[in-house]
Amino acid sequence: MKPVNTTLAPAAIGPYSQAAFKNGMLFISGQLGIDPNTGNLAESFEAQSYLVFNNLKAILEEEGMSFANAVKVSVFVTNMNNFAALNEIYKQYFSQPFPAREVIQVAGLPKGGDVEISLIAMK
Repeated sequence: MKPVNTTLAPAAIGPYSQAAFKNGMLFISGQLGIDPNTGNLAESFEAQSYLVFNNLKAILEEEGMSFANAVKVSVFVTNMNNFAALNEIYKQYFSQPFPAREVIQVAGLPKGGDVEISLIAMK
């Protein structure tokens, strides 16, 4: 297993790597809506979502990949009422054929985030 990290995404806030690469697969840890330059969480759900996708993009690119390489996306939200807004933002980063995905409402996320997304990509 090779750890994958970039300064273009926020540093891990626990004992884990931003991503791990093994056997042609990239496993990206859950990304929050944190600005990598300031370390601050964005205010709104939409702003957090854009930062999450930008952070995922930076990690994918660190391994020479893009969203087109994604095969599985896991989305965690604290309010399912944001589902439609999430889908509109999601479509700006993914196109058909879309990867497999689930959206799960949770009671809370680290740092009080509204959305966290992890993904698996293949070369």
